[in-house]
Amino acid sequence: MEKTLKIGIIGCGDIGRDHCRRIMEIVPGATVSAVSSHTSAHADALAEKYGFRSYGTDSDAMIRDPDVEAVVITSINASHYGFVMKTLAEEKWCFCEKPLAETGAECEAIIRRELELGRPLLLKACHRNISQPPQFRTENGITTVGIHELDICRWLLGDEYEDVQCLKVRQSANSVGKAYDNPQVMLMRTKNGCFIDVELQVADSYGYDIQCEVVCENGTVRLPDPSAVVRRVRPAGWQNMTPAECMPIMTDWKERFIEAYDIEFCKWVESIHAGVLTGPSAWDGYAACVAGDMMNASRGTSRFLKVETMEKPDLYL
Repeated sequence: MEKTLKIGIIGCGDIGRDHCRRIMEIVPGATVSAVSSHTSAHADALAEKYGFRSYGTDSDAMIRDPDVEAVVITSINASHYGFVMKTLAEEKWCFCEKPLAETGAECEAIIRRELELGRPLLLKACHRNISQPPQFRTENGITTVGIHELDICRWLLGDEYEDVQCLKVRQSANSVGKAYDNPQVMLMRTKNGCFIDVELQVADSYGYDIQCEVVCENGTVRLPDPSAVVRRVRPAGWQNMTPAECMPIMTDWKERFIEAYDIEFCKWVESIHAGVLTGPSAWDGYAACVAGDMMNASRGTSRFLKVETMEKPDLYL
């Protein structure tokens, strides 16, 4: 499923007009939704030609426009630093023509702004499911459920696991008499010192729910819930009930990740056509499985077990 990136252009001189032509007529998956310029007439003329919005000389308003998802800066050199910082303040992607700024100090300020969250310190996640097949066993909690977090946490942090441990915690009454531990907790420590804890409710939960938060030195980053209509209502028998706010909880992975799978396969096919694999490799699958083996081996030992892999082949560097 191809999405269209909506771009705003600041600066409608020669290079700005040429980038506009390039985006509108050549670049797939992108369009120009607005422009602004030091000279209002230049912005107005370009907007009239292609049928998008002109902000005249009000570049700040264009940057804030919700219909602008990314910003291309082709204005005069002295304005680059200010527009880059304002774009970053809106948490939008930015393409800036050279120079990035007029001094090294201004460039350093941009880098500090991009790194303002600081280093990741902790990663907290959960993976909750409703049901499992009859043959499901405790070890499968790691090899078929937790394997997703073992894989994605390495990618998210750009780090490898030093050691891992699986804990059995207080068990759910919903899982009594079944052939698996539920819940389980996976603990991972990375080579760069980040600590990860993942709660696994392999079955018998209230729904299919995926949560993740990265705690950094100066802030946090949290995976949002899927978009849904939030209802505020008094339940039946409202005279004795407190009004509540509620939203639907998904029950299946197909609902939660259908768009992600669409994007994944599009990117996979694109990479094959290009002859350059850009997604996960066999090494990623291997590293996650080795961590999973050690995770299952650690169960009941009250110890972290070291994750040892073979030397990474040059093919995967």
